[in-house]
Amino acid sequence: MTMKKLAITALLTAALASGQAQVKQPSHGYPISPVPFTSVKVTDAFWGQRLDASRKVTIPLAFSKCEETGRYQNFVNAAHPSDTIKVGGLAFDDTDVYKTIEGASYLMQTYPDKKLSKYIDSVLVIVAAAQEPDGYLYTSRTMNPKHPHEWAGNKRWEKEEDLSHEFYNLGHMVEGAIAHYQATGKRNFLDIAIKYADCVCREIGPNPGQQIYVPGHQIAEMALAKLYLVTGQQKYLDQAKFFLDQRGYTSRKDEYSQAHKPVIEQDEAVGHAVRAAYMYAGMADVAALTGDTAYIHAVDRIWDNIVGKKYYITGGIGSTSAGEAFGKNYELPNMSAYCETCAAIGNVYVNYRLFLLHGESKYYDVLERTLYNGLISGVSLDGGGFFYPNPLESIGQHQRQPWFGCACCPSNICRFIPSLPGYIYAVKDRDVYVNLFMSNTSDVKVGGKAVSLEQTTKYPWNGDITIGVNKNAAGQFALKIRIPGWVQNQVVPSDLYAYSDGKRLGYSIKVNGETVKSELKDGYFSIDRRWKKGDKVEVHFDMEARTVKANNKVEADRGRIAVERGPIVYCAEWPDNEFDVLSVFMNLAPQFEVVNKPDLLYGIDQLKTDAQILSYDNRGRLTTQDVKLTLIPYYAWAHRVRVPWLYGCHKT
Repeated sequence: MTMKKLAITALLTAALASGQAQVKQPSHGYPISPVPFTSVKVTDAFWGQRLDASRKVTIPLAFSKCEETGRYQNFVNAAHPSDTIKVGGLAFDDTDVYKTIEGASYLMQTYPDKKLSKYIDSVLVIVAAAQEPDGYLYTSRTMNPKHPHEWAGNKRWEKEEDLSHEFYNLGHMVEGAIAHYQATGKRNFLDIAIKYADCVCREIGPNPGQQIYVPGHQIAEMALAKLYLVTGQQKYLDQAKFFLDQRGYTSRKDEYSQAHKPVIEQDEAVGHAVRAAYMYAGMADVAALTGDTAYIHAVDRIWDNIVGKKYYITGGIGSTSAGEAFGKNYELPNMSAYCETCAAIGNVYVNYRLFLLHGESKYYDVLERTLYNGLISGVSLDGGGFFYPNPLESIGQHQRQPWFGCACCPSNICRFIPSLPGYIYAVKDRDVYVNLFMSNTSDVKVGGKAVSLEQTTKYPWNGDITIGVNKNAAGQFALKIRIPGWVQNQVVPSDLYAYSDGKRLGYSIKVNGETVKSELKDGYFSIDRRWKKGDKVEVHFDMEARTVKANNKVEADRGRIAVERGPIVYCAEWPDNEFDVLSVFMNLAPQFEVVNKPDLLYGIDQLKTDAQILSYDNRGRLTTQDVKLTLIPYYAWAHRVRVPWLYGCHKT
C-alpha cells in the first residue's frame, strides 16, 4: 500500500500514547456471542474483490483526503492552540480520521501490512498530542478555545444536542480504537479513547456537579456498549444507557433526532435515518447486555415498523432528502429515494445486534438484503467513487463522486467493508451459527475449545456452499445453518413485499454425501453431532430469478414488479438495452435466462427476459414492440455512462 508521506513531521517522533486502564472481559455479554473479525479470514471471490478495492483504493484515498483537507492539521493545531487559528470545516471532521483507522485496522487482519500499521501509529501520535490532560479531545474547540467552531458553543457540551458533535466524535473514536486494539494488540489508540470516555463519564450524568445532555447525533451509545465489552468496565454501559434513558427529557424534543418521546415509548422509525439507526443499534445493545425488557419491547416495535412499512426492496432506509429522514408509513418513492449509505450501514448494525439478542434468522435476512444491495451500491466497484443517497430510479442525474465535503459516507464505507469477516459466524453454548455465505477460513471457540471451519462457495451467484471441519477439539456441537428467507418464499419478514411468480424454491443439506433432515427452528437448519476433521457439509439452495410485488399501500410501486435472484436485486441500464428502460412492460409470467459475464463489472450474472415497450407506428397509433430486456445487479449500476436506468421495478 502506498501512502502519502505526512507533511506534519514534528510530532511523528514523539512517544506513542499509553495508559493504565485494564482490559478484561465483562461478566455479562450478548445472549449469542459474535465470532470476532480477528478469527475469520475471507478468501471469497465476490467479497475478496471488495476487500482488495478497500485495501488498494478506498482506504489510501481516505487517508490522503485526511491529509489534503486538513483533518490531520486540525489535531496538530489542537496540540498548539492559538487565537489566530481560523476554525473551519465541519465539527465532526475528526471522525473521518477515526473511521479510516478503524477500516484499516479491520483490513490488516485480512492483509497484514507493516507499513500501514506504522503509518497509523504516526497518525495516532498526532491524535494523542491533541488530547487535553483530562481526556477531552475535540479539535473544533481546542485549536482556538476563544474562537471555536461556530457549532461548538462557548463551553464544553453546551451545544451537544444541537450541532457540536462532541459525543459523536467520541463514538467514532471508541469504535476505531477498539478495532485497532483487536487487530493489532496495541493500546495507543484504545488508551486515547478510554481517556476521552472517562472524561465524558465524569462530566455527564445525574450526579451533583455533572451535566445532563444527550448526543445530538447518536453513536456514542453503541460505542460505549462496545467499550464495556472490551474493558469490562460497567460505567461505560451505564453511560450508554444514561444517554438513552435521558432522551426525550432534555431540551431537545423533536422527531428529527428521535427525541420526541422517551426511547422506551417509541414504536415508529422517524427522523434522520442515520441518527435513528445508530440509536436503535444502541438500544439493541442495552437490551441485549442488560436484559431490560422495556428496551427489548421498544426496539422490537421499531424494527417491526421499519421492516413492515419503511424498508426498500434494496435494503435501504430513509426515503426522503428532507432531513435525510424516514418518511411516513409506506412512503417509499423510487427516484427521490434517499437511502443514505450511512443509513444502510446503520441498518446492518441494528439487525446484527437484534440477532445477537434474539437468535432469529429474520434479522440476518434483512441484514443480507441491505448488505448485497443498498449498502455496497454506495461505493464503486473499484473503491474510488461514492454515493451519498442510493436512489432506486434515475434519468442520469446520479453519479458516484470521488469524495464529499461532508465525508461521512465514504469514511463509513472505509470502516464497514473490511469489518465484514466479523458478521459471518456466531456461537451460543455448543451452537455454531453460519449466518453469511462466503468463502473463508475461521477459528471459533465452542465451550472454550478450538474449532476450525472452512467455507467455500460462489454465492451470491449460486446457492451451493460447502462447509468443512478442519479441526475440532470441542467434540459434539450443533452447526446451525441459516436458511435465507428468499429460499423459503419470503422476501422480507413482513407483508411489505411478496413474490408474485408462484414459484417454490427448495434446499438440501448433506453431511459427507448423505442427505440429512432437520426441522427449522428460528430459520436455522441444525446439525448436531460429534464432528471430526474432514467432515463436509454440502448446502444447496435453489436459486432462480423471481418477481416481487410491493404491498398495495406502497403507492410508488403499484402496477410494478421488482426482479431479484438469491440475495441480489436487479436493475436495467441503457448500456445493455437499446431502448428506454423506463418504458418497459414485463410479461405476466416472465422467463429469465441467466448469463454469466465474468469480464463485465468485475464478474456478474446478467438476467435476460422478453419484454415489451410502447411506441408509435407510422400512422401515430400506440403499439407494442418486443424487446429483450437485460438486467444487472443493482449494486453495479452507474459504472459505465450517464444514462437513464430503472432498478427492476418494471410495469406489469
